[in-house]
Amino acid sequence: MSQQPPPPPPPPPPGYLRLTVQGNFMLSMITPSIQLDGYPVAAKYGQNVYPVVPGVHQVAGYAQWMWRYGHAQQQFQVAPGQTVDVFYAAPALTFIGGRIGFEKQRTPGLLAMLLVLGGILALLVGLVVLVAVSA
Repeated sequence: MSQQPPPPPPPPPPGYLRLTVQGNFMLSMITPSIQLDGYPVAAKYGQNVYPVVPGVHQVAGYAQWMWRYGHAQQQFQVAPGQTVDVFYAAPALTFIGGRIGFEKQRTPGLLAMLLVLGGILALLVGLVVLVAVSA
């Protein structure tokens, strides 16, 4: 009679990805979509924590309104029991990419959006003044 083989060693403890999806006042109605190693995962604005096996992984984010925009991706390595912080910021305009990295990110396109809105406001004020003067 043979002996039963010993049980396999326990797997290493998982690592964690702590992804902060940074929101802004213009895009808070559109929650960005997040993919971890190519698979969609549930996400919300603020901190999202995902258990991952130790090793190299990739996280990507994008937003979708009429089309996909704001795509950005980051590769990261995690050791057993380690937590890796990653920050994603969707853009303020739908025509530019997002930002992702290991530090807090600025909202891409915010200055351009403010300049466009300021130009529209200046045009409207100019039209009101022109109508008031000609009346």
